[in-house]
Amino acid sequence: MKINTDKKLIEEILTRSVAEILPTKNSFKKVLESGKRLRIYIGTDATGTSLHIGHATNYMILEKLRRLGHEVIFLIGDFTARIGDPTDKNESARKQLTREQVVANVQTWIDQVKPVIDVNNKENPVRVLYNDDWLSILTFEDIIKLTSHFTVQQMIERDMFQVRLKSGKPLYLHEMFYPLMQGYDSVAMDIDVEMCGMDQKFNALVGRTLLKKLKNKEKFIFITNLLENPKTGEKMMSKSLGTGVFLDFDADQMYGALMAQPDENMKQLFIDCTWLGLKEIDQLLKNKNPRDTKMRLAFEITQIYHGEKLAKKAEDNFIQKFQKKEIPDQISKFKVRKNSTIIDILVESKLVGSKSEARRAILQGSVKINGEKVSQSEINSPIIISQKTILQKGKRYFLELINY
Repeated sequence: MKINTDKKLIEEILTRSVAEILPTKNSFKKVLESGKRLRIYIGTDATGTSLHIGHATNYMILEKLRRLGHEVIFLIGDFTARIGDPTDKNESARKQLTREQVVANVQTWIDQVKPVIDVNNKENPVRVLYNDDWLSILTFEDIIKLTSHFTVQQMIERDMFQVRLKSGKPLYLHEMFYPLMQGYDSVAMDIDVEMCGMDQKFNALVGRTLLKKLKNKEKFIFITNLLENPKTGEKMMSKSLGTGVFLDFDADQMYGALMAQPDENMKQLFIDCTWLGLKEIDQLLKNKNPRDTKMRLAFEITQIYHGEKLAKKAEDNFIQKFQKKEIPDQISKFKVRKNSTIIDILVESKLVGSKSEARRAILQGSVKINGEKVSQSEINSPIIISQKTILQKGKRYFLELINY
């Protein structure tokens, strides 16, 4: 297959949404311009059923590289997900999943990324691989040989391990195998380039070491930006904080979740999560009315995943609910405890006198979250708080819900 070596296209790929390229950007650029066909992969553990727009950033870059003619691999971490990557610095070991749970989680993933990467392209198809195919057949002898390439000191250099050790929290032995398993993916697939977020840099470097030692082959590491609030440093796409914009959201949910993002997040969301050119983005960000700019952002991203027609409908629905003063300007804030249900909130905020009254109000359709009626199926589920979550009871009572 002929490789496109257009220097302008390559320069944009190596500039936009990129945090770091190892060993260097220039060395990777030279290889891309040489016309050599590269094997490039992104791995994602199937720890949940939903991907968010931060994950999609990687697939958008992967699609650009696929269009240049390179071989791209969408790796499902169906084995590594059962170990659990300790990426959360505030918790101990992640819950280990069963094979059945992982397989169930994977089922919707391909459909979720189809809007940003042409998985069915006949000329240069995306390869979908599963690391259970090679990790599950390793013998104990194989694993011992892999571990012999690293010291304990090297493994515990990982930042989240250091945080765990310094805080006195347990560091389980099986967690130290995770970087080794992810690293072996590169060997098994004979990779030229691994794409990952900054939180996976350590694991990717382990893979680079293994590939060099076992196959005498160099691997580039293409590290993409994480979506983080530039003021707070918090992750933009956090399910626990209620700030995520997930690919399986319907058009109204997606548009509303994007409009709920703080203004300071707009620039990175435009750059990392849309197809708009950088010059057009710069012009949009100069708009003196942030609301108009954010509406354009919400429309552009929603359009990618739901098409122009549904994105426009979501925009019209948002204007109807929020800009035409159906919701008052001044709303009291109410702190919500973790794992609270809508019934808990209605009772604790004193919008109703009892749980039975709360249930009746929901079943009668008089309770809404961000303009959407709360369904019977949502009654007992913990509520997820976004940046702007408005609870409405009837026509007169409104609360802005915030995390406790």
